[in-house]
Amino acid sequence: MKTSASNCGVIGFKLFNPLILFRRLCLALVLGTSLFNFSAHAAQLVVGDLAPVIVVKDQFGKELIFTNGVRYLLIAVERACATSANQQFTVAGGGFLEKHQACFVMDIHKMPAVARWFAFPKMRKYPHRVGLVDSAAMLQNFPLQANRVTVLELGSDRRIRAIKYWDPTKEPAGQLLGISSD
Repeated sequence: MKTSASNCGVIGFKLFNPLILFRRLCLALVLGTSLFNFSAHAAQLVVGDLAPVIVVKDQFGKELIFTNGVRYLLIAVERACATSANQQFTVAGGGFLEKHQACFVMDIHKMPAVARWFAFPKMRKYPHRVGLVDSAAMLQNFPLQANRVTVLELGSDRRIRAIKYWDPTKEPAGQLLGISSD
């Protein structure tokens, strides 16, 4: 019996059947898209989870790495909240956040380049460092609320001990952190 390259020695089976290849390609695309969407919507952080290491630049362009040693991680995603929080930290004085092992992170990924041109010089006047998050994906797993700053209280092992939401227009920073703004 003669076999051709298209039959591969099995009667009725073609190695390069276009319909079968098309079906397999479609299946691979559907599965790949489903897996990508599943991983893109990972679970939101909860109490007991390990807080991820965050690497951002501050308002001076210096790298900030939030790892062990941070007790409070404050995250602002809306401009009004970030502005109110920065005002409170400025009034509290330089070193307030560092003294209480707190780090403040502000989401700027939606800020247009023109706005950054004017905002960054103003931010450089703050007596505290502000971590600038320039990627929506970096904060996708963090619990967030509208018009609030998310406050994660971390243990020495970087595990989340508590999650609070702070309204900097109504509540003093010291009260939120359980301290006075001395």
